[in-house]
Amino acid sequence: MASILIVDDSRTSRRMLADILVRNGHTVVGEAVDGQEGFEQYDRLKPDVVTMDITMPVLDGIGSLALIRKLDPNARVVMLTAAGQKEKMMEAVKLGAQEFVTKPLSENAVLDAIARVTQDV
Repeated sequence: MASILIVDDSRTSRRMLADILVRNGHTVVGEAVDGQEGFEQYDRLKPDVVTMDITMPVLDGIGSLALIRKLDPNARVVMLTAAGQKEKMMEAVKLGAQEFVTKPLSENAVLDAIARVTQDV
């Protein structure tokens, strides 16, 4: 099972995601409310996986993804997107995001994405 950092400005989204992950045997090692805090926590906590919302204040998910991948080219990042963010999703792929989960979150979609990015752990 994976150690996971949740980065999302929505408390509700963080809680729902944490519930899904913990209920299925993963460990949530930290939560961040914006991309800057997410980057700092990634550097400190070194989680197996980061779930990253795209739209956040201070530093958005795309900017945070870029910083994390620069720090750790092997970082495993699952982007969380609202419908209609195709352009942002394309940008995230170029920066190294491995998986996407569309909000509203489906438990199966979240678990499948985590499983795919941690296959080689």
